[in-house]
Amino acid sequence: MILDNLLTFTGSSNTVGAPPALASGLYTDSPTTGTQVASNIVDLGVLNGLPPTAVGGGGARDIGTGDRPSLKLSAIVTVAFAAGTSLALTLQGAPDAGANTPGTYVTMWQSPAAVPEASLTLGQQLANIDVPRPAPGQPMPRYLRMQYVSVGTHTAGSIEMQIVIDRDDQVVGITGAYSGYPAGIVVAN
Repeated sequence: MILDNLLTFTGSSNTVGAPPALASGLYTDSPTTGTQVASNIVDLGVLNGLPPTAVGGGGARDIGTGDRPSLKLSAIVTVAFAAGTSLALTLQGAPDAGANTPGTYVTMWQSPAAVPEASLTLGQQLANIDVPRPAPGQPMPRYLRMQYVSVGTHTAGSIEMQIVIDRDDQVVGITGAYSGYPAGIVVAN
């Protein structure tokens, strides 16, 4: 998996302006309660020498939605969650409001259901989708952000989220090993 700091939603490594409103590590966020926004907003427009954008309503880069391979959302639990009830994720997009600032955010994707606390374990992948197209009637988003919707109050837990070209989507079996085979098992051909 190739990671790009400019396509990272979590952590303090890409924060521009005010520090994040929730506890963050270098690449992770630790949501606690209620609805919180991830530390970073991904700007698909002007960034550090990229081609200039049309100010006031455009300038979003083509991130290849619908291409094969298409870019994917990756949201991985890096520290197991504790003491809360569940966590859900939402991806939102907004056009440029006219002064290189986000306009009104529109939900483009939300996790199908809140993930129960018992499933928020180390290595759990929470967003196994391609980056979605804009919602019907939604202007082309220049800005993307992730939201956490927590039920209960988490006293521990961290998550790392990015847009990536590929993810580690191998299924982990009940033994905790990929495909269910624990280390040391030899399968005869």
